Amino acid sequence: MTGFGSAEGNLRDGRVRVEIRSVNHRFFNPQLKLTPDLQGVEAELRDRLRELMGRGHVSVSARWTGPSRSATALTVDFDRARAVVAALKELKKRLRLKGEPDLGFVARHPDVLSAQVGDETPIVWAEVQPIVEAAARDVLAAREREGAALARDLSARLGALEALAVSVAERAPARLAAEADRLRQAVADLTAGGRLDEQRLAMEVALLADRVDLNEELVRFRAHVGACREALAGAGAVGKQLGFLAQELLREANTMGSKANDAPITHAVIAMKGELERFREQLENLE
Repeated sequence: MTGFGSAEGNLRDGRVRVEIRSVNHRFFNPQLKLTPDLQGVEAELRDRLRELMGRGHVSVSARWTGPSRSATALTVDFDRARAVVAALKELKKRLRLKGEPDLGFVARHPDVLSAQVGDETPIVWAEVQPIVEAAARDVLAAREREGAALARDLSARLGALEALAVSVAERAPARLAAEADRLRQAVADLTAGGRLDEQRLAMEVALLADRVDLNEELVRFRAHVGACREALAGAGAVGKQLGFLAQELLREANTMGSKANDAPITHAVIAMKGELERFREQLENLE
C-alpha cells in the first residue's frame, strides 16, 4: 500500500525535515537517506518503522532545513593569505610571468580558510523520534484511506460473486431436469422406441444427479466469500489471507465449470473467474 508523510521539527540549534514514502512490498524493505550526523540513529529508526508499518518498501529521507548542528564558521588566516600572495608575486617576478594572483587560488590554499565545527555531541534517537513518528503517522493515515477504498472495491467484487453463485443455484434444478430429459431421449433412441425401464432410468438419473450436483461447491463457495468479508471487516494485514481464499474460490468455480454441461452455468462460471481475476489484481495493492 502506498503513502507519503512528512514532518519538520527543531533539533538542537537547527530544524530537520523527515519525509517517508511507502509502496506495497511482500516484506519490510527500508531505504534510508540520512545526513552524516543523523546516521547514528539508523538502527532505532529501522526498528520503529518496522513496528509501525509491518511491511512495505519504505523510503526515508532526513535533511536539515535550517542551520544544522554541523554548521561551520569560516575563519580567514590573513597572515597566511598575505604570505601566499607575496609568494605568488615573487614567483611572477622571478619567472617573468604575466597575470595577478587569483582570489580563488589563494582561498583554496591550505590553511587560508578553515572551518570551525559546532556541537559534535552525537544525536540520539530520542531527539529524532518525535519528528519521525509524526511523518510516519501521515503515511499510516494515507495507507488507511487507500485500504478503505480497496476494501470497498473488494466488497463489491464479493457481491458480484455472490450474485453469480445465486444464479448458478437457481439454474441448477432446471439443468438437472434437462439432463434427465436428455438421458431419457438417449435411452429411447437406443431402444428404438421400445419400452423403457423407468426404474432403471430413475437410478441412472439419480447417479447422474450425484455426479453433476453443484450444491457442495456452492456451499463452499459461499463460505469462502463469507470468510473474505470477515477478513475485510477485521483489523491488521489481510492480503495473504485473502489471496489464499481467492485461490479456493477459483478452485470451486473451476469444479462448477467442469460439472456444468450447461451454457448459462458455464457463462456464470466464466463471469466468476473474471471477477476473481480482478479481485486478485486488487490484492496486489493490499497489505
